[in-house]
Amino acid sequence: MTSPPADLLKALIPLKDRMTAWRRDIHGHPELAYKEHRTAARVAELLRDFGFDEVTEGVGGTGVVGLLRQGEGPMLGLRADMDALPIDELNDFDHRSQHGGVMHACGHDGHTAMLLGAALSTAQTRRFKGSVAFIFQPAEEGLAGAKAMIDDGLFDRWPVEAIYGLHNLPGLPAGRIAVSPGPQLAAADKLLIEVRARGGHAAAPDLGRDPVLAGSAAVQALQQIVSRNLSPTETAVISVTCFNAGETFNVIPDNATLKGTVRYFTPETGDMVRNRISDVLEGVALAQDVRITLELQRGYPPTINSAAEADFARSVAAAVLGQENAPVQTPRMFAEDFSFMLQMRPGAYGFIGNGGSPGLHNARYDFNDEILPVGAAYFRGLVEAALKP
Repeated sequence: MTSPPADLLKALIPLKDRMTAWRRDIHGHPELAYKEHRTAARVAELLRDFGFDEVTEGVGGTGVVGLLRQGEGPMLGLRADMDALPIDELNDFDHRSQHGGVMHACGHDGHTAMLLGAALSTAQTRRFKGSVAFIFQPAEEGLAGAKAMIDDGLFDRWPVEAIYGLHNLPGLPAGRIAVSPGPQLAAADKLLIEVRARGGHAAAPDLGRDPVLAGSAAVQALQQIVSRNLSPTETAVISVTCFNAGETFNVIPDNATLKGTVRYFTPETGDMVRNRISDVLEGVALAQDVRITLELQRGYPPTINSAAEADFARSVAAAVLGQENAPVQTPRMFAEDFSFMLQMRPGAYGFIGNGGSPGLHNARYDFNDEILPVGAAYFRGLVEAALKP
């Protein structure tokens, strides 16, 4: 491995208008998980126009993989996600969503455009030796498109030795790229609690068993798990985000349903939290004389960068952008299914600054087109540094 050329960003700036057009076209036609048919078809069409050696569609449902070969050598993987979110867009610019209730509120349109820009530039220059798999993934938003591609033979058909991804981050200054070793994003488990009691008249609570009171006690007790069972140097989050019970003011209901999320960075912490949740709810049920059932659905695992690949990726960002624009990234409690790919191959997941835009999953969010050349240069830099001719 070696450093990419220092003028790489300058070489990508002429592609900015084309990347912006691709990005805004995708933004205006958002598609939900596993329904990215138009987006995937457009990606495949462009890769063929770029002169790719192979373009394969339908991987893991609606995924696309484009392959560039340049002599004998190892294979590198670069990944972008394509799906949108079920959100009504509140922006009023010309490229706003044309599909009611669907919006690119997480920047996957920009991720796709950046990787397309890198794909075009890399295909034109071919300053590498080996192979590069450009992976355009469906269904990142909660439906594990990365795992679907893996289950469909992604790493058997394209045996990459390392894989890299990039996500925009509002609040990080525009154009900076932050990559660090170790945990970057949390695991995300789903929490479903059912409280079954015995309802009755609200004026006579002693004659029944109150699921609202029991559910409230459960919420309070769950919040003590992290603070009283986990070292202050470690991190986890238990958030109850939904509490449904009853329909009117003078009736104690029979049941209550609680939903939430559990986030953590290490499997050991996850095991501890799950065990304590079960113990706490058992105690609440006994104290309140109700029945409580718990369903914990495993979600995305933690996104953990391998040390060597993260250090390499940060060195590429520093070479392309300058050391001051390649900071260390602190872990975030978001979740990302790139984690499944990092369980299969070494690699690194980085963050590119989106500037002062509204936050991710916000109905007024928009990807910052000014950073498109930065992300594309970073991706191409990874190729030229890892697969030096």
